[in-house]
Amino acid sequence: MKKKLKFFAKALSLLAVLSFSFGAHAQEKVRLQLKWRHAFQFAGYYAAVEKGFYKDAGLEVEITEGTPKTHTTEEVLSGRAQYGVGTSSLILERKAGKPVVVIANIFQHSPQILIARKFSENQTIHDLVGRRLMLEPQSEELLAYLKAEGVPLSALRIQPHSFSVDELKAHSTDVISAYSISEPFHLTASSVPFQIFTPRSAGIDFYGDNLFTSEMEVIQHPERVKAFLRASLKGWEYALSHQGEIIDVILRKYPVSNGELNSSAFLHFEAKEVASLMRSDLVAVGYMNAGRWRAIADIYAGLEMLPENFPLEGFLYELGGKDGVGERQMNPMFTVALILIFVVLIFTTYVFHINRKLKRTINELREHQSRLHLLSVAIEHSPAPTMITGPDTSIEYVNPEFTRETGYSLDEIVGRTPKLLKSGLTSAETYSLMWDSLLAGRVWSGELINRRKSGEIYWEEAHIAPVFNSAGTLTNYVAVKRDITERKIASEKLAHLAHHDSLTNLPNRVLFFERVRETLKFASIHNRRVALLFIDLDKFKPVNDTHGHAFGDLILQEAAQRMRTTIRDSDTIGRIGGDEFVGLLPDLYSDEDAILVARKLCDALDQPFRVGEMSKTLGASIGIAFYPDHGEDERTLAKSADIAMYYAKQSDAGGICIFSEEMRGRYPFKREIE
Repeated sequence: MKKKLKFFAKALSLLAVLSFSFGAHAQEKVRLQLKWRHAFQFAGYYAAVEKGFYKDAGLEVEITEGTPKTHTTEEVLSGRAQYGVGTSSLILERKAGKPVVVIANIFQHSPQILIARKFSENQTIHDLVGRRLMLEPQSEELLAYLKAEGVPLSALRIQPHSFSVDELKAHSTDVISAYSISEPFHLTASSVPFQIFTPRSAGIDFYGDNLFTSEMEVIQHPERVKAFLRASLKGWEYALSHQGEIIDVILRKYPVSNGELNSSAFLHFEAKEVASLMRSDLVAVGYMNAGRWRAIADIYAGLEMLPENFPLEGFLYELGGKDGVGERQMNPMFTVALILIFVVLIFTTYVFHINRKLKRTINELREHQSRLHLLSVAIEHSPAPTMITGPDTSIEYVNPEFTRETGYSLDEIVGRTPKLLKSGLTSAETYSLMWDSLLAGRVWSGELINRRKSGEIYWEEAHIAPVFNSAGTLTNYVAVKRDITERKIASEKLAHLAHHDSLTNLPNRVLFFERVRETLKFASIHNRRVALLFIDLDKFKPVNDTHGHAFGDLILQEAAQRMRTTIRDSDTIGRIGGDEFVGLLPDLYSDEDAILVARKLCDALDQPFRVGEMSKTLGASIGIAFYPDHGEDERTLAKSADIAMYYAKQSDAGGICIFSEEMRGRYPFKREIE
């Protein structure tokens, strides 16, 4: 018997050695195709290699960086790579008949943005019309954003992307498609003034950096897909909690030709931005929600980039078989019995101790009850909308004022999240600052743009505080809010009135010459020509004196409207007083362009003005001065245009006169020009 046992022991030892030897050589080789050069953007995959997570899963993974010419989808579908990292445009690839399968959403928010040079303090996405845009491939998310904002691609001058911010710094382009985790770092370091436009501001909140594979891989190697996915997500969890260590790994083992991309400062910046996009503090790494993919498909469908109700079956990977992730194991009956006995013993002990504490607790509860009742009454009758959520931000309570202000009843809102109120107009930066404060345990105060149940947009001032229990665990968030819509509207009206003529709603002297200064500064840098026009209505004074100021005001309003509809979109008309108007024509291709606009203005103002039963024909005189020929600053240029306008009034040459230096010496009077 002993000999038999020894024989079996040796056989088992030999079998173990053979199994180990076979396993050591059975690692499957697979390739992961990145969509860009090595950076912290792909830190989880480096961590899975470095810490042996892939090796433990029986995989030998080769990570290949991307270039501007790399088409990740083609690499995966051709079989040159088994896995890839792509954008949410993968759903459009699926619609085009390419059998891609998304297996994990690494970034809960897409990093794709537009970055524009700062042309003015209050520029909007619509100020990009007519500008030069460097657009990279697979930017359908940005195309959807522009279309949703009413800025068609045909309104922009598209340029090939150089994949560098140098063109933006050198004024070779005006706008670039970019990633929030990368380009802002380099532009900030270069002290270049810029503005970020994010699709999230228009309610387009897509997933980013999606891990995907092919249908063939899922069908032929289901266990490999599971193993690769689990090891990758484990790598991401490690990378997020050991950022410094993985940054050192990238610097040592994954260098790129562009040294800036591999600097320690850049990688630390990128790591922070990547963490904010992944939001692993709120959801599990790689979390994928079919409902959100349906919303992404619906947005594309609304923009006619996908058909209605595009099917998601087969496009989204489901981890695990019919039993879910992992295998269930049945416990023997005697183990169940032991567990039941153990539970009964614990329960008996618990009851014994709880009875001893119950009397003390009842007395303490009675003391707290009166205070809680007082606080409850105060919140219920508070004139400020109040909301309390759990640590996962699901709404647990709102007071009557909150339901009155938002239009949602208590039953409609409890269990939902504050995202129900999002309008898509609050900037991503505001939400980022808010969560930075809350997750650090600090109160956050700021302004949000939300949407009521009725669809009405409103501004609110919010004060949000995290609540912790005695053990230091987060239990709730409490938000106290105030509707400030009327205040914001009044403030915007005041700002508008400060810079616009109250009669014609045209830019006033202050705003107009502020634009002139900015235009000349831009023209100086880019060697452009600019025209300044001084426009004076002929015969206005006698009409105004004869028929009164109310009659004259109607004529001025009509004249302003005619000029506004006559000029180009890039031009500006302003009123500087009385019947005197000014025009700014930037970025001229030739002087003839300015003369053509001036003639159109004269033609428009030559038409009879009808007020009631009366009709008056006035006409106009226009003086033109060109930058840099007739002045290199707004004051000199304006003076030249004013002199030319005076000579236009004295001549019969169609009411238009271009300034020349001989005029300056013969100008009969002087007046101050702002």
